Amino acid sequence: MAATDGIRDEETLRATLGSPAELVLSKIADRLNPLTRQFVERSPFACVATATPRGGLDVSPRGDGPGFVRILDERTLLMPDRPGNRIGDTLTNLLDDDRIGILFLIPGIGDTFRVNGRATIVDDPELLAPSAVNGSVPALGLRIAVEECYTQCAKALIRSDLWNPELHVDRSELPSGGEILRSLNDPSFDAAEYDEARAERYARGEGLY
Repeated sequence: MAATDGIRDEETLRATLGSPAELVLSKIADRLNPLTRQFVERSPFACVATATPRGGLDVSPRGDGPGFVRILDERTLLMPDRPGNRIGDTLTNLLDDDRIGILFLIPGIGDTFRVNGRATIVDDPELLAPSAVNGSVPALGLRIAVEECYTQCAKALIRSDLWNPELHVDRSELPSGGEILRSLNDPSFDAAEYDEARAERYARGEGLY
């Protein structure tokens, strides 16, 4: 078969990919219902996608106890912004482009739940108060207006066998955060000291909320 320069139009793509069944398309909704809301209520982890002002994309992890993303109503979610590295990619991206995509995962469950919509950064203490953990109220949050939401089939998680504990990788088999920082910056950087201090902070719960 002769090499090509890639597929450039949907007609050519569909010739190989095919088209979704009407039943699949019918699951795309513009709001949560009593069944689909359970995927948000039970999820402790989500991936958040936003667009950068330079035309790129970002995907950021978000996680906390199950239901950390609160359902305000069938078309509105509230995601607290917990402390991170302060780069703030997601937040600064949303100042320029309010589009957002969220993929909710639930440990042990193959189906995921996708939400696409528009996000507003909020700092209302009263609105954010129910998201407090150990008395710490988040300073910021994302109020998300749902435009599309639907369950994603389990094929990707089945193929990856993601939840199989026998396939878990020992952290020591990968470079540590300190080692990566040393490779990118200063060869004399004390990676071991950095990693040890960070592990101690995490063990104390310092900076999580």
